[in-house]
Amino acid sequence: MDAYQKLEKVGEGTYGKVYRAKEKATGNIVALKKTRLHENEEGVPPTTLREVSILLMLSHDPHVVRLIDVKQGQNKEGKTILYLVFEYMETDLKKFIRSFRQTGESIPAKTVKWLYRYMMFQLCNGVAFCHGHGILHRDLKPHNLLMDPKTMMLKIADLGLARAYTVPIKKYTHEILTLWYRAPEVLLGSTHYSTAVDVWSVGCIFAELLTTQALFQGDSELHQLLHIFKLLGTPNDEMWPGVSNLTHWHEYPQWRPKHLSTAVPNLDQDGLDLLSQMLQYEPSRRISAKKVMEHTYFNDLDKDSL
Repeated sequence: MDAYQKLEKVGEGTYGKVYRAKEKATGNIVALKKTRLHENEEGVPPTTLREVSILLMLSHDPHVVRLIDVKQGQNKEGKTILYLVFEYMETDLKKFIRSFRQTGESIPAKTVKWLYRYMMFQLCNGVAFCHGHGILHRDLKPHNLLMDPKTMMLKIADLGLARAYTVPIKKYTHEILTLWYRAPEVLLGSTHYSTAVDVWSVGCIFAELLTTQALFQGDSELHQLLHIFKLLGTPNDEMWPGVSNLTHWHEYPQWRPKHLSTAVPNLDQDGLDLLSQMLQYEPSRRISAKKVMEHTYFNDLDKDSL
């Protein structure tokens, strides 16, 4: 690691600490993700190998953070350390949203409309690229979306939980995703799921971008489900065939669906239509990331420049 000079710790990823660093030879700023290998492990852990192989495959897309290099070293105790060297991005979407919430800054309506469409299109572009290469992210949230505040370029990061999916769809653990962005089928214990879980997360991020508040803020899996049911109505087998057979299904309070404009009042008709398609209960009815980019909500964008 003599090639890099650590400047400061900037965060913690799914599996390790992240530092801002400078490449000594070029002066370029990079992000170093440090992963310590456990003593009882022979070689590199499967989780790290999985992340590296997925990142190498997805690094071709401009909306996925680029893995530049992988370095191996040792710390003072002689333990093996693996460093993933990424392109450095100045901030993330969580900090970007928080900055507007804290300052109460009002942005001209036209700018807001363009900015949010631009950012959402980039996000869906990156997600569609991942899905097109058979990869589920499984942990999409504002904190994992890196940004350059000058150009408003957005990139998907932290693919530590990403999984290759196959047909037929494999059985997965449901202990994934930060609670607020977790799809209802995962909350209800489904272990067979696919790309629709990422689209639900994108829908939650879309709403949060517009209101600066998370759409569903539960503090437990049950509480999270109740928040969803209160807005979208309590699901049943008619609107979501098979929901009552899911592992964590119980008799829940009965709520009628509210109009999405009650939760996201500053979204136009096209935007509300798109959001409703992202937040469909039945996973097979949820719009795909690729189809999102064809939605009329993005008609005004110069897509070729993206």
